[in-house]
Amino acid sequence: MKKWLILIAFMLILVGCGAGEQTDKTRVQIASSFTMVTDIVEAIGGEYVQVHNLVPSGMDPHEYEPKPIDVRKVSEADIVFAFGLNLEGGKHGWLGKLIRSVNLDESKYVEVGEVIDPMYIVEADGTEEPNPHAFTTPSNAILISEAIRDALIEKDPEHAEFYRKNAEAYLQKLKEIKKNYDEKLGQIKPENRILMTSEFAFQYLTAEYSLKDGYLFAIDTEESGTPEQIKNAVDFINEYKPPVIFVESNVDRRPMETVSNETGVPIFERPIYSDEIGGKGDEVDSYLHYLEYNLDVIYEGLGEE
Repeated sequence: MKKWLILIAFMLILVGCGAGEQTDKTRVQIASSFTMVTDIVEAIGGEYVQVHNLVPSGMDPHEYEPKPIDVRKVSEADIVFAFGLNLEGGKHGWLGKLIRSVNLDESKYVEVGEVIDPMYIVEADGTEEPNPHAFTTPSNAILISEAIRDALIEKDPEHAEFYRKNAEAYLQKLKEIKKNYDEKLGQIKPENRILMTSEFAFQYLTAEYSLKDGYLFAIDTEESGTPEQIKNAVDFINEYKPPVIFVESNVDRRPMETVSNETGVPIFERPIYSDEIGGKGDEVDSYLHYLEYNLDVIYEGLGEE
């Protein structure tokens, strides 16, 4: 905690010096916790918002050390969009500490994940915590996008109709994607309906589409590839016999390579995405592309009827 307070004090000095990008005060100032929420906010908010993304693509949204520009943008924000469901570590995580350090008015803080019925990860000691990866399904994406739309309208009612129209177009795309999920995942053979991944990040997806969920570790802040995790994964694969196993875009492949070697089940050639999107021009450079890409990967990997 002492280290954190010293860091924040240093950042606030830099903030006072005007570090970082310029603020456009004609637009709603938004700080958004990570890439997926940022992408939706920009799609719905359009020209009337200026969005600062906190956790860059390729970095862990569960554990992050804010930069001086992050401190300034949060302190100036009209809205701070977090995902919640413990994605940013809850009250005692990095975002909670950052918000308290700048004395952010609680009316400016919005957790879009509050609209989701949480599913839970059971810890080794029997305690439960929310699984934050609710954004893996288009059904939840629809609820999240509606929550973002409503927050923008509440903050900036002057442009409410603009936000409604943008949201309507965005939601229509999500509904088309959901239709594709319903159709394609429904075609996977019963014996192939096993989604084995590195992290326990697809619980909401597997529950909605009746897939058996296997994983190496519960969340990517914990140790990965321990002997016990490897053994449990090997046992799971030998019992359920998935046609392939999947590795996420932002995790170490080596533990799953060990599992693959010990079971003879191949790793699918394309990575699956869990809690990030890429930068502009990448294959998965938007949240809509994230959903479409993951559907293609799962459908190709597990096979069609």
